Amino acid sequence: MLKPLSLALFLIAGSALSTGAMAQKASKNPPPSAASRTVQGSTPYAQRPDAMQFADDLAVRRDLDPEWVRATLGQARFLAQVPKLMLPPTRGTAKNWAAYKSRFVEPIRIRAGVRFWQKNSAALARAEREYGVPADIIVGIVGVETIYGQHMGNFRVIDALATLAFDFPDAHPRAQARTEFFRRELEQFLSLVQRNGTDPFAPRGSYAGAMGLGQFMPSSWARYAVDGNGDGQIDLFGSAEDAIASVANYFIAHGWTPGMPTHYAVSFDPAGADMDTLLAPDILPTFSAASMAAKGAIVQGAGAQHSGPLALVELQNGDGAPSYVAGTENFYAITRYNWSSYYALAVIELGQAVAQARAGAR
Repeated sequence: MLKPLSLALFLIAGSALSTGAMAQKASKNPPPSAASRTVQGSTPYAQRPDAMQFADDLAVRRDLDPEWVRATLGQARFLAQVPKLMLPPTRGTAKNWAAYKSRFVEPIRIRAGVRFWQKNSAALARAEREYGVPADIIVGIVGVETIYGQHMGNFRVIDALATLAFDFPDAHPRAQARTEFFRRELEQFLSLVQRNGTDPFAPRGSYAGAMGLGQFMPSSWARYAVDGNGDGQIDLFGSAEDAIASVANYFIAHGWTPGMPTHYAVSFDPAGADMDTLLAPDILPTFSAASMAAKGAIVQGAGAQHSGPLALVELQNGDGAPSYVAGTENFYAITRYNWSSYYALAVIELGQAVAQARAGAR
């Protein structure tokens, strides 16, 4: 009898291999070039030498049944639309923070966020108390990722991961690194479901293989997902309590500091600021408030006394003037969920908007 995915992943989470170990082993077998591959989608994965070699190697690394791995991976389907979705935007497409924000901080998502917060207020309060991650940050993540569970993805996870593991687009500037990443995620997914008798074809997720309310990749599920409601299982699809606690745990594992603001307002010295130096580290906190001021960026309010490192975060607004904030290490922690300052600020501002709407509805 097949076990639910939630229980299966919970039982194996503690025994998952580290990403570093998998990366070292995967790098010994670089992905084939486009010339050496069969045409995408023309050959089932069961007949693809690279996929079957991966299956054999995975079985040895993880001590799995090689016939099961081969048979399972062989039934994965190539998804023609997925490689296209992984390509970066065409050159010349201007970033626009205002347009990006409007996709996430908008009435439908805010109303759904208020309902989610009201329904799960006890779990959010518990996560804030136990992990030190504010409820509005968790609410912002779940809202940006899935509109509070309304859009968790309709792709079979095994199909999405197999497509990206063996047919990642060569046109991507980091094709080899991304191919290796998705091979590690496919390895993690197959390992989790095989050891527990879970149906590998049941889970649905994003086109990148992310799952559940918080859109965890398989490796993140294994490492950071926790049982938030104490029922002995981890279900990031159906249990908001588990998803809330898992998002909070993810942030703590990625350097979240309880009580620290995420960012401060910043102004500029009219005499001119050394923007090249200030922007060189990108979103990595590097400067003290004093050193930023010496370079012409004045951190406002309590930020002037902030004791930790800061980053000058630039958000472009198309043809308009850019927006800037001074990001703290907690701002950087949010970008560990998605490597984007635009994403991080959207999470922050959606959570704030939901909190304000909820307060107004009382």
